[in-house]
Amino acid sequence: MASETASAAAVLTLAPPLEQLRHLAAELRLLLPRVRVGEARETTEEFNREMFWRRLNEAAVKVSGEATTLTTVFSRLPLPSPQETQRISEQVRAATKAIIAVYYSLPKDQGITLRKLVRGATLDIVDGMAQLVEVLLITPPQSPENSDLISCNSVWVACQQVPRLPRDNKAAALLMLTKNVDFVKDAHEEMEQAVEECDPYCGLLNDSEEDNHSDDVLGFPSNRDLYWSEEDQELIIPCLALVRASKACLKKIRILVAENGKKDQVTQLDDIVDISDEISPSVDDLALSIYPPMCPLTVRINSAKLVSVLRKALEITKASHVTPQPEDSWIPLLINAVDHCMNRIKEFTQSEVEL
Repeated sequence: MASETASAAAVLTLAPPLEQLRHLAAELRLLLPRVRVGEARETTEEFNREMFWRRLNEAAVKVSGEATTLTTVFSRLPLPSPQETQRISEQVRAATKAIIAVYYSLPKDQGITLRKLVRGATLDIVDGMAQLVEVLLITPPQSPENSDLISCNSVWVACQQVPRLPRDNKAAALLMLTKNVDFVKDAHEEMEQAVEECDPYCGLLNDSEEDNHSDDVLGFPSNRDLYWSEEDQELIIPCLALVRASKACLKKIRILVAENGKKDQVTQLDDIVDISDEISPSVDDLALSIYPPMCPLTVRINSAKLVSVLRKALEITKASHVTPQPEDSWIPLLINAVDHCMNRIKEFTQSEVEL
């Protein structure tokens, strides 16, 4: 009798279904910063790569299944009872924490680059599940929008990406280097297209000189604010060459890692990826600084930053195991090409420095 009374009291204290979902979404959101800063779990057991990936895949399948159950139950009327909502919420919570636990079991000695990719996949899954719960809170049951949830929500997409993750640090390094090559290639193509068009802001000015003059008086930009001068166009040439050298640098590094990279040399591979990750943002800074109105001094500063990163990337690569014969390599030639570009940029911007 006492147990029945206690059970009845527990039922009465359960929050309504939607309130429980709101609490679940908040809990899932709180897990995200822990995953971002969480360290690998310390253990004396030898790492079993095959077992890790099997557990991670199984955990992703479990999360996907719980997301489907949650969506199915809350996409129709009547809504589940408080007891059923509690059971489903617990399953969602447990599945989400389980995949986080698997991520934590990946040791640092397997490679920081690999851990970052697994962490990113884990964060996408947790964030996707939180988004799903939040969408269910604001989408009425039996809404046509609910039929699209399973096909387009990010939690299922994130779970499907887990089996596609690289399985070792060399594969992870190659993936990141390929992405960086693509980023720099895109930036280079955009710069070339802008130069070919010679007027990235075509159509923003009126045709007549009289109208342009009146715009200046009213505080609108003048031609030199929207067009490249001849001096600007001369400066762009070595800038483009520097970006081409950046692309070549990344491609060569990727080839060396692919051909000579060793899976057990995780620290050196991580160092190569870390410095290579700085190339694309540096290229972006330089690319943005060449658009009018151009400030030659800013172009010079951004070029120097990019050159510094490139030289460091090449030196790290040259000193690593992926370059078996550094004295015969192409690296000194590429360093000379980068320095030549920088010297040309200095020549075209010297007058700005002397002001």
